Amino acid sequence: MSILPLIFTSGWASGVNAYAVVLLLGVFGATGLSDEVPEALQRPDVLIAAGVLFLCEAVADKIPYVDSTWDAVHTVIRPVTGGVVAALLAGQSGSLPELTAGVVGGSTALVSHLIKAGTRMAVNTSPEPFSNIVVSIAEDLGVAALITLAIFHPVAAAVVVAVLLLAGILLLVFLVSRIRRFLRRRAERREAKRLGQPVGQRSG
Repeated sequence: MSILPLIFTSGWASGVNAYAVVLLLGVFGATGLSDEVPEALQRPDVLIAAGVLFLCEAVADKIPYVDSTWDAVHTVIRPVTGGVVAALLAGQSGSLPELTAGVVGGSTALVSHLIKAGTRMAVNTSPEPFSNIVVSIAEDLGVAALITLAIFHPVAAAVVVAVLLLAGILLLVFLVSRIRRFLRRRAERREAKRLGQPVGQRSG
């Protein structure tokens, strides 16, 4: 069970930025800083693909509304990545069944993804774009910091992730009204586009 804290942390991080998790773990393994990283994540083609996709996400994640579209597309990708990474980590250590690890990693990634996507919907109700950039940078730094911490101090990282998950759920409850406003505005924009009207103008 010693690998469980790393699996839990990587699952949370995958729900925020799956490509960063694959890239960071791969680099830690390839440079010999960790023996817990399976060779599948250290392959050059995997690292290159993860790096390119990470750069794409780094741009898309900082543009209002584009970030929410990106999140919607990754509703399946992030949990699946979290589950696959968890299963690979379990297979490498041999201390936890791969199926159990995949469920833990995938479900944790799904929860953190929903928190991230919901928070971004609320942030997108702000008229200025800078909050998106600040939140995105904070997420990227958080993923990098916690994956690094999990490599060297997995239990401490897991405790921090547990606190972040609880705080994220409470924040989503607090931001429900803003999320509803975001969804209503998006529906109005789609309806206006369908009718060929400027946003906010209603048909008589």
